[in-house]
Amino acid sequence: MKSVADHLADCLAIATPLPAFTVTLHDSVGTILADNVRSLVDVPATNLAGRDGYAVRAVDVFGASATNPVTLPVISEIRADATDGQSIVKGACVRISSGAPMPHDSDAVVPIEMTNQGRAEVEIRATVEAGANVRLQAEDLSAGTIILEAGVRIGSRQVAMLASAGHSRVMVHPRPRVVIMSVGDELQEPGTSARRGRVFDANSHALASAVTDAGGDIFRVGSVPDDARQLRDMIEDQLVRADIIITTGGLSYGGGDTVKDVMHQLGDVRFDNVAMSPGRQLGVGRIGNTVVYCLPGNPVAAITNFEVFIRPSLRKMAGHSQIHRQAVKAKVIRGWESPDGQREFVRARVLGNPREGYQVEPTGDPRRPLLTALSAANCLAIVPETQRVVSVGDELVCEVLDR
Repeated sequence: MKSVADHLADCLAIATPLPAFTVTLHDSVGTILADNVRSLVDVPATNLAGRDGYAVRAVDVFGASATNPVTLPVISEIRADATDGQSIVKGACVRISSGAPMPHDSDAVVPIEMTNQGRAEVEIRATVEAGANVRLQAEDLSAGTIILEAGVRIGSRQVAMLASAGHSRVMVHPRPRVVIMSVGDELQEPGTSARRGRVFDANSHALASAVTDAGGDIFRVGSVPDDARQLRDMIEDQLVRADIIITTGGLSYGGGDTVKDVMHQLGDVRFDNVAMSPGRQLGVGRIGNTVVYCLPGNPVAAITNFEVFIRPSLRKMAGHSQIHRQAVKAKVIRGWESPDGQREFVRARVLGNPREGYQVEPTGDPRRPLLTALSAANCLAIVPETQRVVSVGDELVCEVLDR
């Protein structure tokens, strides 16, 4: 039987990062930067006023106060959209708007509320030091310097920096395009009338959400019958738009299950019994350039196997440097028996904090793959293959599901 570690290694081995390409800033959100980015300009481009008020030489208002104001002539006014350079003279000031370029030879701004707001001349009622209320040229970004390094995930904050630095496009690793299909004659779409002998397709919806959360773009096919020709046609139709195809179901040894036969006809996909619970029979391989992962049909097993094997693989393809979820060690507060020779991933809830430590307990019977337990869980508690009994006080590694 194949180990969890070996199957994870096989899944990651074929998950090579997708080739980088250039996209607009809007389309870059959620992707990983593929190359270092340098600023094209200084930000600010020149010294700017940080407040509405009066641009002065600090030495000219030294000692000014509410009881001993300094009166200066106002020689001009500069608004934020001004482009021509202005100068200041000794013993004078310039009325200025926040964001406007500072006049030459000025070195501070007196906030307007610290004056009588005069137009021809103004009473300065506070002392300011050189540099006060001034945004210095290039204090934020300097032309030619690296502002974002390869490997950074782009969000709204990074877009603000890129745009301010003069970039409208950026080189990124694309989000993997993932096609998801559930296989089985017994499946029907949620929202339709329940029929005898049928079950609602939970897997394609759950996995689509999991892929989106992991950073992929989803194409959910839904359910496909256990018919070899239909399944083959569906897979061939999806190859043109899929970096990854995920199937769920159709892996039992019953005569009506067709996934293994079809995959063997189309590409190089290997199926193994993996020493884990829940799960066990899994497939991994390629059809042409498309990566294929095959999961069991049980929803708890499918979601658990996605978390263990596919999520880190998808994040690797997307260019992430951190591909695994955060894990913490927690002490068990309610024990159970674990399958011999299998790595068990138990739906559980972890509580606590780094200072006082963490505790963990199952959210249901670990031996039963219940969706109610999975829904209530915030982690997967991992029991090693060699541990048969989990006792109160034992410490387990817990993979945190909620961020």
